[in-house]
Amino acid sequence: MSALFILFVCLALGILSRRFATLPDGIVPGINWWVLNIALPALVLALVPHVTIDTNLWFPVVGMYVTFLGAWALFATLGRVFHWTPQRIGCLTLVCGLGNTSFIGYPMMEALHGKPGLSIAVIADQLGCFPMLAAGGIVVASTYSGRGASVPAIVRRVLTFPAFVCLVIGIVVGLLGGWPAAVEKTLLQIGQTLTPLALFSVGLQFRLHLRREQAGALTMGLAWKLLLAPLVVLGIGVAAGVGGLTLTVGVLQAAMAPMISAAILADQYDLEPRLANTVLGAGILLSLATIPIGNLFLPAG
Repeated sequence: MSALFILFVCLALGILSRRFATLPDGIVPGINWWVLNIALPALVLALVPHVTIDTNLWFPVVGMYVTFLGAWALFATLGRVFHWTPQRIGCLTLVCGLGNTSFIGYPMMEALHGKPGLSIAVIADQLGCFPMLAAGGIVVASTYSGRGASVPAIVRRVLTFPAFVCLVIGIVVGLLGGWPAAVEKTLLQIGQTLTPLALFSVGLQFRLHLRREQAGALTMGLAWKLLLAPLVVLGIGVAAGVGGLTLTVGVLQAAMAPMISAAILADQYDLEPRLANTVLGAGILLSLATIPIGNLFLPAG
């Protein structure tokens, strides 16, 4: 529970710093650059070689695809029923179809299930959620904003993302027997900076801007992301005979708060950025309660 407490402390420090401190210019982009390009790749390199090859590891990956594609189908349907703008459909598909499976998911899974849970979370994020962001996210953003999507650009983005490259390297290293102890220790020490910095960055960006006309979309979006999507993924896992920690982590990653990068993408493509930030802030706040509660009802909880 001490690791879980750190999540609340780092998030609170970010919120308080934004409110009361004089922050240097570019602090958020700087922190995010370190997390995405240094800490996350180092953690992937350290953890992936220890992942035991299990036939059930398809489950947390597929769970990410189901969460994103299910959100797309759901919000496209609701958009027709409620006469939403394309921008609102695209916004909700992005922020409620893509979970914060790294910045919040990693420290959450480590706090609840230690390094074994974190290792499975890395697989779900790198093979599931990230490809959905890099490929599906760009397609959705381009489609609902009226811009075109370049297939070569999407492929290049996936193949050159540092954490994805390190995932491939980590798999090869694992097959060859793993890192020398000194190298692994160094990678872990660098990777351990991810949790405090990522949550501090989330706190710095935390916003709640609710407007009355957004209440329905906000409620339906978070109902899918925090409740319905994990229930669908749980049903798939149970039907397929998946159990134990793999089932638990796969479901919890599907239930994770909306992804910060998805909200940034919505802002870049003018897909109701105010609604995106509202869903992001409310989702992060609620997930700090819903994830530990949901964990109690799962096999490894």
